[in-house]
Amino acid sequence: MRSTQATSKLPRWQGNGERVSDELRVTKVNDVIVKIATVNGTGSASANGLLMKSIFRMGIPVVGKNYFPSNIQGLPTWYEIRVTGEGYQARADHVDIMVAMNAQTYARDMAEVASGGWLIYDSTWPRSRLLDREDITVLGIPLSRMCNEMFDGARARILMKNIAYVGAIAALLQIDLKVIGQLLEETFAAKKHLAKSNFEAISLGYNYAMENFVCPLPHTVEPMNKTEGHIIIDGNTAAGLGCVYAGATVGAWYPITPSTSLMDAYKSFAKEYRIDAESGGKKFCIVQAEDELAAIGVVLGATWNGARAFTPTSGPGISLMSEFIGYAYYAELPAVVFDVQRTGPSTGMPTRTQQCDILSCAYASHGDTRHVLLFPANPEECFYSAIQAFDLADRLQTPVFVMSDLDIGMNDWVCPDLKIDDDYQPDRGKVLTAEQLEGMDKFYRYLDVDGDGIPYRTFPGEHPTGSYFTRGSGHTRYGAYTEDSAAYKDVVDRLLVKWETARSLVPEPEIEYSKFNSTAILCVGSSDGAVREAASRLNDENIGVNYCRIKAFPFGDAVSDFVDSHDQIYVVEQNRDAQLRSLLIMDLEINPAKLNSILHYDGMPISAGFIVEHVLRELKKGRAA
Repeated sequence: MRSTQATSKLPRWQGNGERVSDELRVTKVNDVIVKIATVNGTGSASANGLLMKSIFRMGIPVVGKNYFPSNIQGLPTWYEIRVTGEGYQARADHVDIMVAMNAQTYARDMAEVASGGWLIYDSTWPRSRLLDREDITVLGIPLSRMCNEMFDGARARILMKNIAYVGAIAALLQIDLKVIGQLLEETFAAKKHLAKSNFEAISLGYNYAMENFVCPLPHTVEPMNKTEGHIIIDGNTAAGLGCVYAGATVGAWYPITPSTSLMDAYKSFAKEYRIDAESGGKKFCIVQAEDELAAIGVVLGATWNGARAFTPTSGPGISLMSEFIGYAYYAELPAVVFDVQRTGPSTGMPTRTQQCDILSCAYASHGDTRHVLLFPANPEECFYSAIQAFDLADRLQTPVFVMSDLDIGMNDWVCPDLKIDDDYQPDRGKVLTAEQLEGMDKFYRYLDVDGDGIPYRTFPGEHPTGSYFTRGSGHTRYGAYTEDSAAYKDVVDRLLVKWETARSLVPEPEIEYSKFNSTAILCVGSSDGAVREAASRLNDENIGVNYCRIKAFPFGDAVSDFVDSHDQIYVVEQNRDAQLRSLLIMDLEINPAKLNSILHYDGMPISAGFIVEHVLRELKKGRAA
């Protein structure tokens, strides 16, 4: 919650507990950002997850962002927990409480703390330079010393030190210890001794904070009822579940950050829901291919044979798959590709997020190709987009890309419960049955019978009449090989008719419009949370904002109408080269002068403050002109 309740005096503490001075602090409830700086491989992920889930169990909306290195153990990692009673989902603009557990990043971590905030550190080893900033409060807790005295073994002491800071934060923010204890019991149900030792470590931090500091801080959490009917889930897990629900039985991939956990999730769900009850046999197939090109090849072989198949990857994988993607487009084979985007080009920063594959996926492969893209905004939509992707791929007989990103795919989000329709039946599109083929004299694979650009297809072995050559080389509408110019042009022009049909089949954009607003923002995917929060802040400045979140490419009439109804639109995207803006101009022939780019591409998730600052600056320029 953004509202200020009151002010309170809080002592400013030195690392050894000595009072330095008193300062006025603003009191806030359920509106606090905690960032934890640790070292990769020290078990901090469990501690951070415990903190976030405890706040969630108290009924308070919360978002977790993990900023981790791509290399192995020993490098700095950060986890940001945003407690937001308003339910905002974007990365925060500042840090209220920094838990600085990595001495190598102390200076950087201190610099991030907002004026009036707090820095917590392990005071087992005094760090006098932590008192350089007079506008924040430093709280020293001897976490290592306490854990060394309580626990045996070097590894156990490292792990418990990270768990101990959970207790300190619980005391400072007034997190319910009973909730934490319950979560520990659930987590270590089969190993009660671990639940006991973890709670002992939490109690160390909690008791120290209660005895040495004024608790709680002016920033506190209080129980709410805003998380009922919600879950904490990441986008890769949700997408993996969506694949199972959609009827996918074949998955092929080459491991690549940040998409590997999507296949891990699919495998775990398939092991539970894709096992034959009588024989115990698996009714799914997972292939770890030798590279990404082989992975998409396996997918195309499976879909040609009638299975629903998919591959998860990221930008470098898309580059390697391009030849087969073009083959699928021209031979008209369904396929679902999950692109969990990361920074590029080349290897880039594998564990940082961007929306930088929009153009490479929209026109993947050489020659004239156009591909359907779906843009989920959060893990909930990853689940539903997975189902839509398989239905669209089968119906359109073409590759469909689900354009997620690392922020969605690997971070913790609070989402509504995923709803499953027991009556759902996969839309397999125009597939001829044996009975239908029996009554036909001839079957022509690439003939447009209905005028929508989508031909009929058959599955191998269904009926002799349904046999055909699957051609990635020049072919006629009847499936025969050709190098005749007119016959070739006839087929690729028909693919454009299919493309226009796709406009009416893809998900509609989400639009919020008022004729009284002159400012408009347009975006896709994970930018949605930041844009919505920015619109709320701009409204506080008496700047009304119309909003269009595009959910798919090709763009439909609703997107075109939204653009036509505004003179200026801010296009928010997370890449350097304004790829979404370019796609809008190319697909809808929009006047480029209408589209003002807001570009964020440093690899961190975009924040509302970044958008607000840009819009206010541009509006000020317009008024000055």
